[in-house]
Amino acid sequence: MYRIDTLLKQEQKLFHTQDLALLWGIKNTNTLYTAIKRYIKKGVLIRIHKGFYSVVPLEKINPVKLGIGYLHRYAYLSTESVLREKGIIFQEGGYITLISSISKKFKLDKYNYLVRSMKEEFLYQTAGLIEREGMRVATVERAAVDILYYNPHYHFDNPQSIDWQKVKRIQKEVGYK
Repeated sequence: MYRIDTLLKQEQKLFHTQDLALLWGIKNTNTLYTAIKRYIKKGVLIRIHKGFYSVVPLEKINPVKLGIGYLHRYAYLSTESVLREKGIIFQEGGYITLISSISKKFKLDKYNYLVRSMKEEFLYQTAGLIEREGMRVATVERAAVDILYYNPHYHFDNPQSIDWQKVKRIQKEVGYK
C-alpha cells in the first residue's frame, strides 16, 4: 500500500514527524524527511509547525484538538476557557487554556494557548472530566476546582452558577484537599 493511502485512511488528522515514521515504517531520517517534503509539495500534508503536520486545512480542525495534538501528551481543556464558555467569568481571554504535565505558551495559526502544569498525581484523576468530540474537557465544577488549585483566591464573576457541593466532592476525589 502506498504511504499516501496509509496516511489518508487514518482517523487522526494531525501528525508529528515520529508518528509519520511509525505509520510508514521508515527508519531512515533522510527518507522520512524526503517523503514529508514531497507530500507537503503535493498538498497532502500541511505544515503547522516544525515537526507537526495536518492532512486537512487548519480551519477544519477544532482549535482545542489542535493544541492538544501539538502538545503530543495527555491534556484537557479547563480553567478560564471552560469558565468563560459557561458564563462563570466575563473577562475576555485571548488564549485557550489547557492542563497538562508541562507549562507552556504557544501560538498555532490564529490561536494562542496557555498550558498549565499539574502534578501527575492530580492530572490523571478523571473526576469532573467529560469526553467531547474526542477530547477531555472539564465540567464547570472541575474547571473551578482546577483554577482554585492554581489560585485559591480566584474571583468568579458569576459564582452562583457553580454547584459548590460538586466542587467540594471533586476536590476530595482528585485529592486537592
